[in-house]
Amino acid sequence: MATTDRPGRGVYTRQNFLSIYLPSIALAMGTGIVVPALPVYARSFGVSFEVASLVIIVQQLGHTIVAYPTGLLMDRFGRRKVVLAGPILMALSSFLAAMAGSFPELLIYRFIGGIGEQMWRVGRLTMIADTGADRERGRQITTMSAMESSGRLFAPMIGAFIALFWDIRAPFIAHGVLCLIAIIPSFLLIRETAPHLIKVGANGRPAPTKAPDAGMRALLVFPIVIFFTAQFFASFARGPIFTGQLNFYGTYAYDLGPQNIAMLATITTAVAIPMSLASGYIMDHFGRKATLVPGLTLLTVAFGFLGLTAIFHMPFEAFMIAYLAVYACTAMTGGNMQTLGSDIAPASARGRFYGVSHMIGNIGGPLATAAFAALSAGFGYWSAFAFLGFTAGAAALILGTQVRDRVRAERKAEEGAVVAASSSGGVVAPPAGAVEELAGTSNRSST
Repeated sequence: MATTDRPGRGVYTRQNFLSIYLPSIALAMGTGIVVPALPVYARSFGVSFEVASLVIIVQQLGHTIVAYPTGLLMDRFGRRKVVLAGPILMALSSFLAAMAGSFPELLIYRFIGGIGEQMWRVGRLTMIADTGADRERGRQITTMSAMESSGRLFAPMIGAFIALFWDIRAPFIAHGVLCLIAIIPSFLLIRETAPHLIKVGANGRPAPTKAPDAGMRALLVFPIVIFFTAQFFASFARGPIFTGQLNFYGTYAYDLGPQNIAMLATITTAVAIPMSLASGYIMDHFGRKATLVPGLTLLTVAFGFLGLTAIFHMPFEAFMIAYLAVYACTAMTGGNMQTLGSDIAPASARGRFYGVSHMIGNIGGPLATAAFAALSAGFGYWSAFAFLGFTAGAAALILGTQVRDRVRAERKAEEGAVVAASSSGGVVAPPAGAVEELAGTSNRSST
C-alpha cells in the first residue's frame, strides 16, 4: 500500500514560526489580557450580572454563526484573504470596544471580534491541511495549540497590571495592537493554498486555475458524516471543560476561591503545553488515534472519578486529582480531532469541512454546558459527570471502530514491506512519497 503523504516544509521552520506559531501566541496573549478587564468593564455600564454575561455569549455566537460561511468563502475565493482579515477584524473590534459608549455597542464589537477569531482559526487549520505533509500536520496543529496555551499562561496577570496602572479600557487597546503585530509577517509569508485556485506552472511557480466546486456533496459521505458524529460527542464531553464549568463546580462544592482556581488553571496550562507537543509527535509517527481514542477513554474514567467525588463528598485533594486528570486527558486529545479531520477532508471542500467542524464544536459546547447545569440541578452533580463520561466514551467508540486512521495504516504497510523484504533478502525501497517530499521542499508554496 503506497503512502499518500504530501510534500511539506517541516514543522519547526522559520516560516511556520512566523506565520503560524508566533501569531498563535500573540493572539492568545491578547485574548488573555482582556480576560480580567472584561467583567469590570461590562459592569461599568451599570448592567446586572446576567446581562453582563452577554459579552461572552455574543462572542461565542460570532464563532458559531461565521464558521460555515468562512469555510464557504475559503473554498470559493481562497484561504489567504480570510486568514489575513481575521486578526484585522479582531484588532478593529478591540479598538472600538475600548471606545464603546454603551453596553449594546460593546456587545456588537465583541460579536465582530468573535467573527474575526473564528476566521483566523478555521483559515489556518485549512491551510495546514492544504500544505502540511501527512507526517507533519499532527505536530503543526498541536504546536499551534500549545503556543496558544503559552500565550494564555501569564496574559491575565499582564492584563490586570495594565488595567490597574493605566485604565480599564487599556487591555482592549493592547489586544488590538497585538493582533496587528501578529499578522504582519503573514502578509509577506502566506501564499494562497486552495488546491482548486492554484497549480504549478511550467516555471515551477503557482499559477491561478479553476476547477469545479463539489459543494456540500463532498461532505455527505460515510467517513466524514461518521467523523462529524464523533466530533459532536467529543464536543459535548469537552464543552464544560473549555467553558470553565468545572471551576463553578469546585466553587460550589468545595468553596474554592480565586486563588485556588488560578492555581489549578496555571497547573493545567503548564501541563497542557508539553502534552500537546507530545501528542502531535505520537500522531505523526504512530497514527492519529494513538492518542485520541485512549485520551477520550481515559476522559470517561476521569469523569467517573469526578462523579464519585460528588456522590461520596470526597475531600478537596481527591477532587483536585480528578480535576487534573480531566484536563490532562483534554490536553492529550487537544487538536487531535482536527488532525484526524485533515486526513479525510476532501481537497475541493476543506474550507467547508473545517467550517462545519467548528460549527459542531461551537454548538456542542454550549449545549453540554446547559445540560450539565440542568442535570446538576435535577439529579445532582454525579449525573452531570456521568453524562459527560458517556459522551466521551461514545466518541472514543465511534472513532475507534468506524473511522479509519490512514497514517497508522500506512505505517503498518511500510513495516510489513520492510519485514517482507528482510525475510526475502531483497532491497527495501523508500516509502512512496518520500522522494516527492524531498523534492517538494524546494518549490512548494508557503503555508
